[in-house]
Amino acid sequence: MLPAEFSYLEPFASTWCLATESERFAQRLAVPMDEIQAFYDAITPRYEEAMAYCDKFALEDMPEDAVNLMHLLYSMIMVSFPVECWGQGRVPDTGAAYLDLLVEPGP
Repeated sequence: MLPAEFSYLEPFASTWCLATESERFAQRLAVPMDEIQAFYDAITPRYEEAMAYCDKFALEDMPEDAVNLMHLLYSMIMVSFPVECWGQGRVPDTGAAYLDLLVEPGP
């Protein structure tokens, strides 16, 4: 699913290569924190390299493996606050509140 340079992230691809923000948010809430931490720990050391790889392509001409890598980067952003700040998938003290994104970024 991913470019060869990022094959070490393949174990996370089926879980975190998600095309929409709502899918990524739902996944963040569904996955145990230890799995979120493992994904975050695997992708963050080389996220700049992954971004540079994706930047080589125009959005409308990205190959599928690069789009999947971009989706992984979006998921990294989605899990960054739970890992770095809260220690849990949900935003503390928000109850059942959530936001819906009306327009998705991407190719």
